Amino acid sequence: MGEKKIKRNPKAPRQEPPLVDAVVRTVSACEVTQGFTEDQVKIEALRCLHCVNAPCVDACPLHLDIKSFIEKLAEEDFEGAFEKISEQSPFPGVCGRVCQHELFCEKSCLLGKKLDPVAIGSLERFIADSHRQAVEKKLETAPVPTGPKVALIGSGPASLIAAYDLVRKGYRVTIFEALHKLGGVLAYGIPNFRLPREILNEEIARLKTMGVEFETDFIVGRTATMEELFEEGFAAIFAGTGAGLPFMMGVPGENLVGVYTANEFLTRINLMQAWDTAHSDTPVLVGKRTIVIGGGNSAMDAARWAKRMGSETIVLFRRGRAEMRARLEEIDHAEQEGVKFEFLAAPVRVIGDENGCVTGLECIRMELGALDSSGRPAPVPIEGSEHIVPVDTVVAAIGQGPNPTLQRATPELLTKRGKIVVDDHGETSIPHVYAGGDVVRGGSTVILAMKDGRAAAEAIHKALGYQAGDPPLEPDSEQTTVDA
Repeated sequence: MGEKKIKRNPKAPRQEPPLVDAVVRTVSACEVTQGFTEDQVKIEALRCLHCVNAPCVDACPLHLDIKSFIEKLAEEDFEGAFEKISEQSPFPGVCGRVCQHELFCEKSCLLGKKLDPVAIGSLERFIADSHRQAVEKKLETAPVPTGPKVALIGSGPASLIAAYDLVRKGYRVTIFEALHKLGGVLAYGIPNFRLPREILNEEIARLKTMGVEFETDFIVGRTATMEELFEEGFAAIFAGTGAGLPFMMGVPGENLVGVYTANEFLTRINLMQAWDTAHSDTPVLVGKRTIVIGGGNSAMDAARWAKRMGSETIVLFRRGRAEMRARLEEIDHAEQEGVKFEFLAAPVRVIGDENGCVTGLECIRMELGALDSSGRPAPVPIEGSEHIVPVDTVVAAIGQGPNPTLQRATPELLTKRGKIVVDDHGETSIPHVYAGGDVVRGGSTVILAMKDGRAAAEAIHKALGYQAGDPPLEPDSEQTTVDA
């Protein structure tokens, strides 16, 4: 018998995942966006045109075989879809939730030229979630790698995908994480209501079964230097340390009690349960009114957390809505949850009382001028428009840069404005030391960090030249592959 012909229906309406009711989610940290049903998956998968050239694959920073895994979904072979995506990524649950598909694969979808593009992100998430629900949560341990040792600094998205690529080629991979929990920005920067921790933890656990080793509370540059890692036998090092150093507002009063950076605010809440003020050792306290300054995803995350903690919340942004860098769905979700927006306004100073606590924020009105270096209209202050807004809590979410610990401990590492400089292959000024993600790009996206990690893993593999058929190296043997 011949194969069953798939009847495509590209004119079917794009499916939208259901959302938890806004009233319910503002009093809990439950995941807001729910996954597709099987019926929705069948409809959405059949919308795919199954293009010959599949521009979505080229547009994906990881070049996932999107065309093939959607075809498996169209055939209702959900496990086959999981196997197909797993050939290139162990993180469909993470990427299906937080990757900005609208900027990459979905933006290039041919169907989107005339109709709504295929909901590739929601399909990717379904693949991960259906696999989790269909199989017993038991992962088989892979053979112990015996190749050269590679150190990855930081456990964020760049290092995680690099670890996946390298361990499958037989390298002995160790990830060194400065914090007490794994995941980097995926863990400290993204709230549970966008990325449940069990999803992140289970996909990291998959790496552990493949032979990747993790060391937490280990700060490269303090606990050990890169030179000492080479001396311990590591043949190559990848720095994926991210951008965890927040930018300050540079206005009077920003050191008052009640002023947070988004980095501190989100890290304490996401990693240390600081929202639980009754039981947390380091609770984050918000007043009756919170103003979050900024227009990116971190600003939306902070505002939505403040709202969940019972505070009237306002996002203050110096440009207009169209210039915000946050995902449209995150802005929409924030509005649904009652977060208010004040556009074309910027902080001038934070006002406090005699006890040093925030009582108000002086702001100035802005108007949009000519395009600046970001490609957006530059905000220009309107003289005489200063005004004071009563507020108890201020969160500055205006960006972040690389933490300088590693760079200061390694002065021979070429940097530019705190970011590590790399060549076209991701290699730094130090031989066999590579870098990628936000420590190279500045604040960017999860999927572009993964792109850098994958590219660096390939460069490391070419430099070290280990092949699975080579004589195995004993796990405890010293590496002499590189002259450190």
